[in-house]
Amino acid sequence: MKLKDLAQQLGCALRAASSAIADDGGDLEISGVAGMEHAGPSQITFLANPKYAHKVKDTAAGAIIASASVSGLPIPVVVSENPYVDFARALALFYQPPRPAAGIHPAAVVAPTAEIGEGVSIGACAVVGERARIGRGTILHPLAVVYEGAVVGEDCILHSHTTVREFCTLGNRVILQNGVVVGGDGFGFAKRKDGTHMKIVQSGPTIIEDDVEIQTLSSVDRATVGETRVRRGAKIDSLVQVGHACEVGEDNIICSQTGLAGSTILKKNVLLAGQVGVSGHLTIHENAIVYAQSGIGGDVAAGSVISGSPAFEAGQWRRCITTYQRLPEIQKTVRQLEKRIQELESKLEKQHE
Repeated sequence: MKLKDLAQQLGCALRAASSAIADDGGDLEISGVAGMEHAGPSQITFLANPKYAHKVKDTAAGAIIASASVSGLPIPVVVSENPYVDFARALALFYQPPRPAAGIHPAAVVAPTAEIGEGVSIGACAVVGERARIGRGTILHPLAVVYEGAVVGEDCILHSHTTVREFCTLGNRVILQNGVVVGGDGFGFAKRKDGTHMKIVQSGPTIIEDDVEIQTLSSVDRATVGETRVRRGAKIDSLVQVGHACEVGEDNIICSQTGLAGSTILKKNVLLAGQVGVSGHLTIHENAIVYAQSGIGGDVAAGSVISGSPAFEAGQWRRCITTYQRLPEIQKTVRQLEKRIQELESKLEKQHE
């Protein structure tokens, strides 16, 4: 589409290149979206962070999405209040993943008591159990499995090899990437007198609310009693373990290789970076940020930014980790000072004799 039409669809203004006098480049044909380093003359790129504006001179892109505060760019600018969001919106205009046609593939297995909504697509070798409910417009790709009594809302996408276990619930517009398991048994065992372990039945379902996306090979376990819940808008990365009876708050971001032990509560807008370990039976409060590879052993206050293992305030952690690398030098200095103090004390004692 022409650049001016793209800007109109995004609800953004156009600004001419710094070298142009009047032409804003609106008639430029845009064929796609690409990163700054890889974009060609018929593609549009984006600048989310103004501190990288100097790199725009090296791009071959035909146009760029940037904020109004960035000036002097050598190519036409689609002026955006949020360049990263408008980049994502532009990308969606040029690429949509294939959508299978509505209907049930002959090789799918759908129980006669299952309720299938209007416009649902169920792929080859997908399975829908007894009394399960699949909402309008939902897609079950090949080999997706929905157990007995589970509920899947409207306009959901379940990719291949996803599993929704018995009596669990997905809200509307939930996306499960390949290999996700919702409602697998929590890790619960009781130790007998003879040292063997008895499995504890995991009776509580997993509830996934609206607009949640869970990336590949992640697991959200069911609860021993009660429920496990992922609240509206949360985004869970690949290879994440959410233990039994956890609560993941609204709009949380949980990055790859993070593990939540049972009964962890995350409040609204919590961000856990990669490889965070949470010991369970604790609460991380609103707007907290936990840096990568941190170990959480207790409650985290609202708005905190913490790091380390055990984790503590991130600014203090940065100072500590800088000092940690100098510990051999500091130890040597301390020993030299101790020796010097001993020598001075010895001289003083001799003077008083």
